[in-house]
Amino acid sequence: MLFLVRMDVNIPRDLPVEQANEIKAREKAYSQDLQRDGRWKSIWRVVGEYANYSIFDVASNDELHQLLQGLPLFPFMKISVTPLAQHPSAI
Repeated sequence: MLFLVRMDVNIPRDLPVEQANEIKAREKAYSQDLQRDGRWKSIWRVVGEYANYSIFDVASNDELHQLLQGLPLFPFMKISVTPLAQHPSAI
C-alpha cells in the first residue's frame, strides 16, 4: 500500500542543542534504514519549511502507523497521511 505522508517538524526552542542533535542523528539513521529496506520509497524537503513529503510502501495502515510512531522526532511532528491508489491513466 502506498501512502503520501507530510511531516512538519517543530522542535521546541528550549530543547538543549545537544539533545536535539542526538534526536536528529537517530532520526536520520532510522529513516535511512527504512529507505534501504524499501518501505520509505522517497523523501522530498519542502522548500523554506522544516517539513517533508515522503512516499511509504507498506503492507497496512497499522504498519505505517508503527513506523511513524518509531520516528525519534515523532513527538515534535504534525503528520498528514494520504492513501494512494493507481491512477487509470498511469503508464
